[in-house]
Amino acid sequence: MEDLQKLAPNLRIIRILEILAEHGAPMTPTELNRELGLPKQSLHRLCTLLVNEGYLEKAGRALIPAPRAMNLASGLARISATSIACHQILNRISSEFSETVNLVRPEKKGMNYIDRVETNWPFRILLPVGTHVPFHCTASGKTFLANLPSARRRAFLRTLRLDRLTAYTLTESDRLEDELQTVKSQGFATDNEEFHEGMVAIAAPIFNAHGDYFGAVAVHGPKNRYSLESAIARIGTLTQAARDIEHILFSPDT
Repeated sequence: MEDLQKLAPNLRIIRILEILAEHGAPMTPTELNRELGLPKQSLHRLCTLLVNEGYLEKAGRALIPAPRAMNLASGLARISATSIACHQILNRISSEFSETVNLVRPEKKGMNYIDRVETNWPFRILLPVGTHVPFHCTASGKTFLANLPSARRRAFLRTLRLDRLTAYTLTESDRLEDELQTVKSQGFATDNEEFHEGMVAIAAPIFNAHGDYFGAVAVHGPKNRYSLESAIARIGTLTQAARDIEHILFSPDT
């Protein structure tokens, strides 16, 4: 339990948000206070303030991040993730694969493209920075789903709309769950024309300093010049790029 009595009230608010982020799950005020050790009235006042200001919202008796907090987290992540060093890694991967490379983060609307390097080919699939793509039928989305804890993933899949976007989209939760287990074990995910007909993609997950899922680095291109077989053959290059990004974003000596 922390001693926050000497901590300024505005920093107590930040610590509440940090604890929610560290646990990665809804928490009741009582659960929060097991780590904070604040007087109950003080904690209640701070939580009420965060709810009223749109940073937290209630889920039964628990508290979860509200859109304002998610936008804050996404914006801060975008600042760090689009640093010069990270962008140069995307440049390197794009040059080696000769296709478009994306840095992707999960948000409520889906996987969000926060940085990208376009291929030099005149024919390309346009998915600009800021685009949200589905979880269930994209390579990056599958890396997110696969790295959820098993019980949470099954609960998430029960609520997720598995829309059929192409003839190859997996729309049965059981089949998708089987693929996600494969993704988890092999350490990368693919999209074989499941999101766009004629487009294939491969993605490797990025983890933060605690080993929690942060995002993914993904490569996509048209099937007539970019095959999954060739992409998988070079997966080591992509996973190394993910490790390099992790080092830049989360290593204390960077």
